[in-house]
Amino acid sequence: MSQNVGWDDQRAFLAVVDTGSLSAAARRLGLSQPTVRARIEALEAALGTALFTRSVHGLVPTPTAEAMAAPARAMAHASEAMLRAASADSGAVAGRVRLSVSDFVGLEVLPPMLRSLRDKHPRLAVEFELSNASADLLDQQVDVAVRMHPPEQSALVAKKVPSIPLGLFAHRDYLATYGRPGSSAEIADHLFIGPDRNRSDLAIAARIGDPSRIRWIARTDSHPAQLALARAGLGIAVAQVPTALRYPDLERVLPDIALPELPTWIVTHENLRRLPRVGALFDHLVDAFEAYGDYRRVDSRK
Repeated sequence: MSQNVGWDDQRAFLAVVDTGSLSAAARRLGLSQPTVRARIEALEAALGTALFTRSVHGLVPTPTAEAMAAPARAMAHASEAMLRAASADSGAVAGRVRLSVSDFVGLEVLPPMLRSLRDKHPRLAVEFELSNASADLLDQQVDVAVRMHPPEQSALVAKKVPSIPLGLFAHRDYLATYGRPGSSAEIADHLFIGPDRNRSDLAIAARIGDPSRIRWIARTDSHPAQLALARAGLGIAVAQVPTALRYPDLERVLPDIALPELPTWIVTHENLRRLPRVGALFDHLVDAFEAYGDYRRVDSRK
């Protein structure tokens, strides 16, 4: 086996593993398909082994390739972390900082928060990783994360911010058509938007009332989609109260139904907390989520 394995070949390998095809990997990397094929062939020649087999579903990694994927991905994360670290003077609040949040937080909660961050630190560029799966802060896939569960690793620094309240909301057009439910006893007279398979969300939905009495008009595990369906007047949905209150056409209903709150932490690695660019984002998010969770100051529609 040759030791002359270039990083460009490894990046091509990882892209093919993730996408399952040369063409998709080429699009991800911004290269031509022949270039990606040549890099895979060069890597196979250097290692002296085949890395992929063809199937009706595309390129399938061999056992050797599957074993290589995790360390290759770790190298990719390390490379990205290195580039972020080099993106600005280490003493300046500038450069790239990578943030991991859920899709709902990224789409509905963060945008107004980041406007004030831009005003304070215009040289700071935030890269988003929108996923409901937790990014690994230990190997520095990301610099900062907003999580709805406490971190367990001792190397992580976390700040607990106010828990986010949940409530039931409906569009005023829906209420004009179907009426306003006065209590949980009237849930059978209304249409609900809710989760599909997510267990924790299904447990929250069970708080609404007897599952056999709930009339589901739409079901999806996507929280942004649930909110969009409610805003379209389709039915009643669970939503984060501070976000729902930003939409004048949404009205809170069934306040007698007690829904849980979402515990929230801002998290980073202890080695990154002292970096100005990371510390600026961390501190800004702490302040922003403390204000976001204090919805009672602005909730006049309970």
